[in-house]
Amino acid sequence: MAGHSKWANIKHRKSRQDAQKAKLFTKISKEIIVAAKQGGGDPEANPRLKTVIQKARAANIPMDNINRTIQKATGELAGVNYEEIVYEGYGPGGAAVMLDIMTDNRNRTAGEIRHLFSKYGGNLGESGCVAWMFEKKGFIALDKEDLDKDHDEILMTALDAGAEDMKEDEESFEITCAPEDFEAVKAAITEAGLNPSVAEVTMVPQSTVELTGDDAVKMLKLMEALEEHDDVQNVYANFDIDDEILANQ
Repeated sequence: MAGHSKWANIKHRKSRQDAQKAKLFTKISKEIIVAAKQGGGDPEANPRLKTVIQKARAANIPMDNINRTIQKATGELAGVNYEEIVYEGYGPGGAAVMLDIMTDNRNRTAGEIRHLFSKYGGNLGESGCVAWMFEKKGFIALDKEDLDKDHDEILMTALDAGAEDMKEDEESFEITCAPEDFEAVKAAITEAGLNPSVAEVTMVPQSTVELTGDDAVKMLKLMEALEEHDDVQNVYANFDIDDEILANQ
């Protein structure tokens, strides 16, 4: 089980069943604020904002809420200032971990994240310690149970739109592409009548670290704890854990 792709699928399946929608809304609102501050409040002139708005709508956030958040970011309404930070560290067994952070209090967040790493057998590292192990990619996953098309047809649709690769496992097809081709590949997939379970620009590990036993259990607990933190927007890791261990968690 590859660290990014399977965790992304697990995370998104869980989020569809998650009753704590307020936490998801908070994280997406932070993304909207930062995107609007950096590129302006017009989504047609700000691709990052447009992508976040699509994410918000997929999470059933009302447009009124989205518009108010944009107005806070652009100064039309009073709001909070957030800064973006990337944290890097190591989980149990030496697995690499990267975090996208949005916070209004850097010192508080650093202390809390350091505590979580320590609690689950890892440690927060210096900037650049694991970033070289990851590559920015567009990533799209399709659950096999939702598909009525064969492998070759899906592959050709993705490749024609600019995809670089597609991998298959027992549960899904996983498509990767260059970040600049993501929107085109995603559009081609959805126009073909396919509904991705995951569609995002993310950090994909170039190699993986196999974890077993207690290290595997602690790694999964660390990932969940980091995902639950209000200031953590995204978590990336390069662990490889057997599906049998996952089934028992």
